Amino acid sequence: MASDTQGPTPLGTGDLTHRCDPASLGFASTAELEPLTEVVGQPRAVQAVDLALSMRGRGYNIFATGPAGTGRRTTLETLLRQRAEERPAPPDVVYVYDFKKPQAPRALTLPAGRGRQLEQDLQTFVTQAREQIPLAFESSSYQERHRQIHESMNRRREEIIGPLREEALKRGIGLQLTPAGLVTVPIIRGRPATPEEFEQLPEPVRDRYLRSLEELREPTAAAIQELRRIERESRDAHVELDREVGEFAAGHLVDELKSRWSDSQEVLGWLDDLRGDMIEHLGEFRTEQQGPEMLPPVIAAAREAFFRRYAVNCFVTNDPDGHAPVVVEPLAGYYDVFGRIEYEAAMGAFATDHLHLRAGALHRANGGFLVLQALDVLRQPFVWDRLKEALRRGKARLANLGSQVTLFPTAALEPDEIDLDIKVVLVGPGDVYHLLHALDEDMRGLFKIRADFDDQMPRDEEGIRHYARFVNRVARANGQIPFAADAVARLVEHGSRLAGHRERLTTRFGRLSDVVEEAAEWAARAGQDVVRAQDVQRALDERVYRSNLVEQRLREMTEEGTLRVETEGAVVGQVNGLAVISLGDHSFGRPTRISATASPGDGTVVNIDREVELSGPIHDKGFLILAGFLRARFAHNRPLSLSASIVFEQSYSPHEGDSASSAELYALLSALSGVPLRQDVAVTGSVDQHGRIQAVGGVNEKIEGFFDLVRTSGELHGHGVLIPRTCLSQLMLRHDVVEAAEDGRFRVWAVDTVDDGLAILTGRPAVEVLEAVQQRLDALAELAREKRRP
Repeated sequence: MASDTQGPTPLGTGDLTHRCDPASLGFASTAELEPLTEVVGQPRAVQAVDLALSMRGRGYNIFATGPAGTGRRTTLETLLRQRAEERPAPPDVVYVYDFKKPQAPRALTLPAGRGRQLEQDLQTFVTQAREQIPLAFESSSYQERHRQIHESMNRRREEIIGPLREEALKRGIGLQLTPAGLVTVPIIRGRPATPEEFEQLPEPVRDRYLRSLEELREPTAAAIQELRRIERESRDAHVELDREVGEFAAGHLVDELKSRWSDSQEVLGWLDDLRGDMIEHLGEFRTEQQGPEMLPPVIAAAREAFFRRYAVNCFVTNDPDGHAPVVVEPLAGYYDVFGRIEYEAAMGAFATDHLHLRAGALHRANGGFLVLQALDVLRQPFVWDRLKEALRRGKARLANLGSQVTLFPTAALEPDEIDLDIKVVLVGPGDVYHLLHALDEDMRGLFKIRADFDDQMPRDEEGIRHYARFVNRVARANGQIPFAADAVARLVEHGSRLAGHRERLTTRFGRLSDVVEEAAEWAARAGQDVVRAQDVQRALDERVYRSNLVEQRLREMTEEGTLRVETEGAVVGQVNGLAVISLGDHSFGRPTRISATASPGDGTVVNIDREVELSGPIHDKGFLILAGFLRARFAHNRPLSLSASIVFEQSYSPHEGDSASSAELYALLSALSGVPLRQDVAVTGSVDQHGRIQAVGGVNEKIEGFFDLVRTSGELHGHGVLIPRTCLSQLMLRHDVVEAAEDGRFRVWAVDTVDDGLAILTGRPAVEVLEAVQQRLDALAELAREKRRP
């Protein structure tokens, strides 16, 4: 407890860190343990995921939140794969040509593994059809029937034309059968007359010929109609013959396919359509009688393009012996998720067909689980809206991005939609979840389950055991040597420091994994067969060294006096505050000189950093609370009649946070009372309007920052730091700081109130200092009253 003069006593070494005793772990090295396989430290998230995966209703998709590095993706993959192994492989999806609607490829759903079989069956079928159909039209039976139809037509023609020709000859008129039909021509001197010869005939002769032509017009027209009917019937007979031969040549091939696919009504229906299309396009098959070398390249290419209609596009295939898919899509572009329709250049233009349809992650994960990064989904154009549409409708639609934004609609493929049976997992920061939940109504109905990952877990016997097994897993996975018990103990201590709590361990296993790998490397370089605690410490020190160049330069500037921080003696209105600078992968504490001045005035307390907009709103709030404390403590009966200013000296960049508000208050109270403050003691902690000291973050880094500064610039002989008592649970100081505290060279005090801090910083009872402040304020008030008198 606090003494009347000096306030609280320094903390004992047991309060400065929470050591892990290697002897309490129960093993000599991690080689004795089983590697960690289960998910640890995330009971809340695991329970949420389990519920979501059990719910079959629509909308029970998952939004996983939590700090990066907590193993969200790894944990989710583990849970999803465990559940996926309990489900059968989903069916295959193939796209085929729709003979009735060529612009709308048809999707067929087949049992898992049978998509490739259908593709191979159709390849064989087309090859056989292209060989056998031309041979059927070369057969003697076909040629004979073709000749019979032709002879029958000629015979019937002659039966009609013969009598008419004889009657015409009697009248001097000849009949000629041309492609345009029957033509009547006058006969002169035994041969058809030319128009010139006909015009040279005497007029009575011409009139006689014209009367004869007029008399023959009606029977000739009737004959022409009859001839056309005969030709039409002959043509139909040829078509029927070709159809019959084609049916005979290809029908058994189609029937064979149908027998192999009798269990699929979708395939059977499509094969019936295929049979009809082949019969209608027998000419394409008959040209196979001419080899490709006999055809112009353009025609040969067009013919090959025609036969693509009978090919199968294996859009999504699955292993029949496998299980439900788990697709983790690292890219969340539109085409990566929703697939695309590809095009190819053909004869100066771009063409496409059902074979150019490509599946996206949404299709590949159908029947299983899809994991996406939320920020990537939101950054990419149209992806979030299309994903919501697919989940809301339960349908996956395949359409290129251009069709979504073009001003003028163009002809394009419209493939069948695919029914969706899928769980989508979005992984992202908590603030993104909150923003979507507040602004997007669809979010609430489509992602009903939130799996919130914690970055901490209890530091108990079970948690420490999990840490040891995790270390074993990482070492084995990388083919590295095992860790001794003292090395694991050092990692446990580091885990508590990363967690920011002495009774908890971090679940950011990614950070721990890096330390494990690097410590094993240092041990291997030293030729050791196990990793020891000093190897872990070496890895931690090296990680700091790689990233602390800025910290080193600031410390050198302080040693040189460029940045002025006094660590000896006592000064009125000046105190050493502590700030934390974060550089991404490295954070460090930086001592900063805070000074205050006071003079007669109208009660204004000025924060210079605030006036020049170098402080953030939280820092400004802390400063206003400081002013509230002054009014509550010293202005009960009269207004404050002072003008005061407080500033972070030599601070040239913006700063945020209220952790310096207690230091600012100490500096102001010193300026008002005239009592100097110790410069060998640094201060951190926020203050409320009643003078209570409140918790702040980064306590370990702040203490170590002042420790390093003093140790580098001189000797440690009782220097120390004031921290809020509510921060005791955060203390996991470096071993060298704890050793200095054990020797009495460095001290840490935990304070509850401003009075406790004043007693330590001034070496006087707090009531004495505060009384001096009250006297100064009373004098300033009296001075102000004198000035107001007439």
